[in-house]
Amino acid sequence: MTRLLPFPFVSFGLLVLWMLLNQTASLGQLLIGCVIALVGGWILTTLQLPRAHVRRPSTLLRLLGLVSMDIIRSNIAVGRIIVGFGRRQRTSGFVTIPLDIRNPYGLALLACIITSTPGTLWVNFDAQKRLLMIHVLDLIDEGEWIRTIKGRYERHLLEIFE
Repeated sequence: MTRLLPFPFVSFGLLVLWMLLNQTASLGQLLIGCVIALVGGWILTTLQLPRAHVRRPSTLLRLLGLVSMDIIRSNIAVGRIIVGFGRRQRTSGFVTIPLDIRNPYGLALLACIITSTPGTLWVNFDAQKRLLMIHVLDLIDEGEWIRTIKGRYERHLLEIFE
C-alpha cells in the first residue's frame, strides 16, 4: 500500500484540492484528480524527505490558536492602513532575525506563518548564519518584531519539532 500511496494525506489533499478547484464532482474530474494525487505522491518520494516527528501536539494546537489570533489582528491592522485610518506616516522595512530552529519542517511552518500573516513576508533565510529576513509593512520597532518571531513562534516550533 505504501508503494501505491507513499504519502496518503498529501495524495488525499491533492485530490480534494483538484475537486474544489474544478467545482464539480463528475467522474472524469474525479479520475483526473486521482491520477494527479497518485503522481503527486510518487513525486514526493523522489525528494527523499526526512520523517517529521511532532513531539508535542498540544503545543501545535496552542500555536495554531496564536497564529489565528495574529492573522485576525493583522488583517484588521492592514485594513485600517488601506482604508486610511490613523494617517500617520507609515514606514515599511526589513528585519533580520537570528533563529535557533534547525528542523526543516519547523522552518517551513514558520515561513507559512509569517507569509500568511498580512503585512509580513518571509524574504530570505541564510542557513549558514541562521538569519531570517522578513519584510514588514508597518515597521515601528524592529526589536518588537524580533521578540515576536522568537518568543511567539520559534519557541513553540522548537518545542514541537526539536
